[in-house]
Amino acid sequence: MRIILLGAPGVGKGTQAKFICNRFSIPQISTGDMLRESVRDGSNLGKKVKTVMDTGALVTDEIIIDLVKERIKKDDCKKGYLFDGFPRTIPQAEALAQQNIQIDSVIEIRVEEAEIISRLAGRRVHLSSGRVYHMINNPPKQKNQDDLTGEPLIQREDDKEDTIKQRLKVYRNQTEPLVNFYQEKQKEGVLSYQSVDGDKTYDNLFKEILIYLEKL
Repeated sequence: MRIILLGAPGVGKGTQAKFICNRFSIPQISTGDMLRESVRDGSNLGKKVKTVMDTGALVTDEIIIDLVKERIKKDDCKKGYLFDGFPRTIPQAEALAQQNIQIDSVIEIRVEEAEIISRLAGRRVHLSSGRVYHMINNPPKQKNQDDLTGEPLIQREDDKEDTIKQRLKVYRNQTEPLVNFYQEKQKEGVLSYQSVDGDKTYDNLFKEILIYLEKL
């Protein structure tokens, strides 16, 4: 089971990725994890990555693809893998295809932008514990105070409305074109593509995704 999860920030990709990976015993792979692991492992590629990161430059698509090829050779990928947040652009997707890195299924989670903004902008965090609240869906007992400690909750910079709108703009420009790209791949018989409505509970969304995956 080799899967790509697509969707804008805030649609619940991370949660569904964990559900899917637990169900099918496959690893969740993100570019951030790969970069950190390669540097920690100290491989030749890892040293190359560290050099780039130390200069503050962006890691090239070529290096990212090399990392992917290295990562999926590991034993935990024998049953498959799930890419979360990768590929982000058409060139990355094309590079995956050119390197014959097989993908069985692409799942797009769709949520209206107004709902995404509401989900993310309503989040508040207790920094020292990592506990997360939502001002509408999961509010603290006392406004802006952690339930256990009474300490103040904060709104992360990524969860401020202006930042969310900018992140969504980047997604529309850079990543959303992958929808058409992978729909065309489905028409060519290369992989299976499924779009699901993410405006439901996490459990119900997973049930819908699971029905789809178990038919493959």
